[in-house]
Amino acid sequence: MQPQSMPFRWLLSQYCWKIPVFLSIGKKYVTESNTCNPNIGFIIGVTMGLFGLMVIVMITIFWGQMIIQKRNLDKVKQEYFRKHGGVLLFDKMKSEKGLAFNVFSEAELIHATDNFDSSRIIGKGGHGTVYKGIIKNMPVAIKRCAVVDERQKKEFGQEMLILSQINHKNVVKLLGCCLEVEVPILVYEFVLNGTLFELIHGKNQALQISFNTLLRIAHEAAEGLSFLHLYASPPIIHGDVKSSNILLDDNHMAKVSDFGASILAPSDKEQFVTMVQGTCGYLDPEYMQTCQLTDKSDVYSFGVILLEILTGQLPLKLEGSEKQRSLSLIFLSAMKENNLEAVLVNHVKGQESMELLRGLADLAKKCLDMCGDNRPSMKEVADELNRLRKLSLHPWVRLGVETEVENLLGGDTTGGYEIELSGYPMGESENQPINPRSSYYAR
Repeated sequence: MQPQSMPFRWLLSQYCWKIPVFLSIGKKYVTESNTCNPNIGFIIGVTMGLFGLMVIVMITIFWGQMIIQKRNLDKVKQEYFRKHGGVLLFDKMKSEKGLAFNVFSEAELIHATDNFDSSRIIGKGGHGTVYKGIIKNMPVAIKRCAVVDERQKKEFGQEMLILSQINHKNVVKLLGCCLEVEVPILVYEFVLNGTLFELIHGKNQALQISFNTLLRIAHEAAEGLSFLHLYASPPIIHGDVKSSNILLDDNHMAKVSDFGASILAPSDKEQFVTMVQGTCGYLDPEYMQTCQLTDKSDVYSFGVILLEILTGQLPLKLEGSEKQRSLSLIFLSAMKENNLEAVLVNHVKGQESMELLRGLADLAKKCLDMCGDNRPSMKEVADELNRLRKLSLHPWVRLGVETEVENLLGGDTTGGYEIELSGYPMGESENQPINPRSSYYAR
């Protein structure tokens, strides 16, 4: 029997390999049992190979989609960059070498702010959010604007380049911008020590800043705005002058900030803005009626800041009648009734002579004239504040004879930047920051 079985086994083994491929794949001849059993190793190998192939195909498709999305995103960024005037900005920067201005990528600003983390927010308002960022080991203020009108989008790059060339000790320096996003992002120098708004309306009632210090800060802010109006080329209108946009550096020197609403002074007087911007309580009534933003609009807003210094009140209240809500209307009514003392803050009345306070009130009244042409220029405002400062520091000096007294004193003695504290007991150091996480830069 054994010899006869050999041909059978041989035929069976041949059968396992000679049957059609689709039937024999994955089978092997087993001599001991004379059968064709599934080839487990072969099946596992084929299965793993097919699985690996599917994974490779899926990864290829995924990366292909990522590459396509990245290309589409790059195209969108390039379109935003072009739409915001980035090409013209780059050409200008190449032709004018040595400009201290940077065009940042969105990735750089995301890295600088930890992906715009909420813990980095230092200011927030209706027109944008400001984050503290770190770029090249230097703190900066990064503002994400909420909205920019179409006219500004087209000219944004050129305007940023002009604003970046402003170099004045009382104006916050614009360091750069990002144009590859839907709404451009601005990068400013970082100013730590709070705002004029906080000095006037701050919660810390134990620390009262003297009237002399507030007057000095107002004068410095006026000098900064005057520089923008007269010496920038072309002239620059701020467009959102308010006490929270007057920052204070380590020496409590004033710096005018936030050019998000700024426009270059139009060469055509018939040019109108498409959207009224600014802050309620500070807005020029003439601007709201005509939609023409002028340098005298900034003067009106600055007049409201002078009222804050004189009265210690907010520019706009949410309660009461229309006349009771508006600080400017309350003040003008008091001036009309010759009752200035009724609106002055108590500690100011105790510190300064009424002659000085009336001089500042008269200046504020001129700034608040309903007709822009009747208002003084910011240069005239700055000059008048300088005279009032001298009167405050030297009470024996009277307007009109300051120059003679100044010569006798040996020069201008009003250039110091010390903070004077009076009216309340001092509970903190004079150099203590008012509020490092203040709402400055924001609107």
